[in-house]
Amino acid sequence: MSVPRNIRTTFGFYPPEDSSAAWQASLESFTNAVERDFPDSVLERRVDSLRGVDVLDFDIEIAPDVWVTGTTAMPSPDYAYITVGNATADEAAVFAQWLRDTYLPSPGCVRFISSAAMENGEENPWPLPATGDAAAIEAVLRDHLAAAGVE
Repeated sequence: MSVPRNIRTTFGFYPPEDSSAAWQASLESFTNAVERDFPDSVLERRVDSLRGVDVLDFDIEIAPDVWVTGTTAMPSPDYAYITVGNATADEAAVFAQWLRDTYLPSPGCVRFISSAAMENGEENPWPLPATGDAAAIEAVLRDHLAAAGVE
């Protein structure tokens, strides 16, 4: 049995395509949730120079000595995205489980894609499983990478 490469890439998380307002999220609610659940987090709000929208950059310790770095933009109730950069599938899975199970209003409302898969021509986000632990999410993230010929 081969061991996965455990590459680092950026994972993007989005609401469902047919219900872009499903998250009903805001930078304030996301900031509050991160501060509550990850008290050692580092947060910085700024204006994204490319899109001209307010974003929140974050560093979150998702497990002892395991940090993820990301950015979120939620300028309106019907537009939101969260990216976790330079992360392995297992790291992104822990974040995705928190996002799905703790922050979002419904566990079935998350899609994801990776920059590594996009570089190989994958253009369509995949649905995050609505149930399962971080290991189950990691398996789907790895399937996504493998389907794009990345892992």
